[in-house]
Amino acid sequence: MTVKERIETRRELLHNPIAEKITKSAAFFALGFAFSCGSVLGELHPFGVSIVAVTKRRYLLYCSLGATLGALTRGFNAYSVRCIFAVLLAFLCAFGISALDLGASPLPALGGAFLSELVTGLVLNLSLGENFYSYILTLGECILSAGGAYFFYRTLHASYKRLRFRALPLSDVSCIVIFITLLVMNLSSLKISYFTPARIISVAAMLLVLRFMGDRWGLIFAVCLGFSLSISKGELLFLTGAFAFSVMTASLFLQLSFPAAGGAFLCSAAFFCIASESSDSFSLFIDCAIGTAICVLLPQKITDKLEALGGGGLDAAPDGTLRQSLVLKLRFAGAAMAAISESVEQVSDKIDEITRRENAALKDKISAEEYASREIILEKTNQIRRVASDQFFSISGMLEDLAFEFDSAEIFDSAASAKIRRLLGEYEIYPQSISVVEDKYSRMRVEILLDNIAPELESPKLKKEIGKICSRYFDDARVTVFRDEAMLSFNERANYRLEVGFAQHSAEGHLCGDTVKIIDDGKGHSILIISDGMGKGSRAALDGAMGAGLLSKLIHAGFGFDCALKVVNCALLVKSNDESLATLDIANIDMFTGKCEILKSGAPASYILKGKAISKCELFSMPAGILRGIEFARRTAVLSLEDSIVLMSDGISDSGEVWLKETLKSVSALPSQEAADYILSSALELNNGEHLDDMSVIVARLKRN
Repeated sequence: MTVKERIETRRELLHNPIAEKITKSAAFFALGFAFSCGSVLGELHPFGVSIVAVTKRRYLLYCSLGATLGALTRGFNAYSVRCIFAVLLAFLCAFGISALDLGASPLPALGGAFLSELVTGLVLNLSLGENFYSYILTLGECILSAGGAYFFYRTLHASYKRLRFRALPLSDVSCIVIFITLLVMNLSSLKISYFTPARIISVAAMLLVLRFMGDRWGLIFAVCLGFSLSISKGELLFLTGAFAFSVMTASLFLQLSFPAAGGAFLCSAAFFCIASESSDSFSLFIDCAIGTAICVLLPQKITDKLEALGGGGLDAAPDGTLRQSLVLKLRFAGAAMAAISESVEQVSDKIDEITRRENAALKDKISAEEYASREIILEKTNQIRRVASDQFFSISGMLEDLAFEFDSAEIFDSAASAKIRRLLGEYEIYPQSISVVEDKYSRMRVEILLDNIAPELESPKLKKEIGKICSRYFDDARVTVFRDEAMLSFNERANYRLEVGFAQHSAEGHLCGDTVKIIDDGKGHSILIISDGMGKGSRAALDGAMGAGLLSKLIHAGFGFDCALKVVNCALLVKSNDESLATLDIANIDMFTGKCEILKSGAPASYILKGKAISKCELFSMPAGILRGIEFARRTAVLSLEDSIVLMSDGISDSGEVWLKETLKSVSALPSQEAADYILSSALELNNGEHLDDMSVIVARLKRN
């Protein structure tokens, strides 16, 4: 049988209605038995009735049979007969609740449990002629039964669609914890030789919760489970404090290793067992030792599943979280800016219309020179208004890009952030904030905001320890300084890296009109940019540097390419009275998948080298700085291992396509820097050394990281 057939067979078994019903019926039978055979203070048995009262009609019979059998384990006497009749009354109440469809509220089930215990208790007390104390106990048993029914109802009706414990509301989690503690209390009366299974399970549960959900939840479970075990037997009342203190001790050693935490828990538990002088001390220590050993020796596959079950819910960001609120506010702000842009555009058109009518009316009353001057001023004013409108629209795009970035961050791992904060505290580094973000592609980054950069933060040892906390491999830290603050970023190590080579030659003087930028956006992408300013020399160098510099800063800050192009275009439009433009040639390469997005604004063709095969990517578009509303032309390709992409300015591409393809074939096996140098020297040789235009070329080859 193939793996696929096994998966299909397992899926069919899991979704088999008959198998599912048998499993659930057996589970309710076991619950009825477990809650009925236990006791509170050795005299009260309220919880068998509680579980029957909240069970749905489909499984009611099985739960009632289990509760009846559990009552008989205590022998056949007047008290066990009373319990059986109480179960029968609870059965009738639950059946009536289901028949009348009253199960939407827990109140009918609470009333059924209370009345079942009250009626049977009063009958028994009257028939035996019990004293006043017995009636008080009966009332207490009724209250416990009703309270248990409420917690059982909430537990059975909690949403388990996403089986992640901490993804549930806190109220549901509390009810589940109480359900577990009551179950443990009822099972604590079962003993096999020296061993008490309920205590072994409780110790294992405490340590696993401590490991996978943190010390706060570990302490909560320790107090609840310790109380449930101690209340069943008077001489074990010390267990609540013993388990709580032992879990606190274990949490101090958890950073070293989980076996160390288990050893600390066992030593602390041993101290309490000896100090208590209880007849059950030796048995209790054996139970603690077995529970600890089970946790420490769990297979990796099981611990991985437990980690997802216990820790995933904290990171899932449900609707209504701060993140979602921030995304909505950014989107509303973006829409508001777009509306302002439209309003400015409409007002500008109206003012232009009115002013032109006024100029036309004055044409015959003023000189030709004055009329021409008024028209030039009007045109320049209109251009400024339109650029202002474009700026508002660019801000709208920026806000949309930020909203998308926050929305695409699937998980904010608060647990990992807390562990990293404790780790940095050991180095006496106290950051302002720590964010551990996992995006929708499961790529993780760690961002640490500090007042200043400590030398220890960039050490390989610290990077390794942070990677161990997050279960990822990270690249070296990147430092970004904002005035008096600094951001330290660790990005998950990608599958690939780029071997990049570039070469340039200036056509006039020492300043090249082309600007080359190679940046990492911090999200697993390497971005190659060539910006070619109009003309050559210092003026072209200024335009090229302005285009590439602004674009790279905006992309590095997290804004999208389209938004960044609008800002660059506006900046070039208002830079000077003279015409000012720059082409933009961009390759955005995903270092995890090899996907390459090519974007061009007036730039010449690019080439992809796959061995000796050459693919040309030529896209027609306008350069930035000429007209409003320009957009990138785009194309997507996929680079495989050892494939190369070549970007160049028109100083090289204008030398001829036939020559260029032959040159690219000859450099396909060379290292990237040698290939870039050879392409540039060949272009200069072809033009007899004449500097017709500025020349730039980037060769980037995909390598295994």
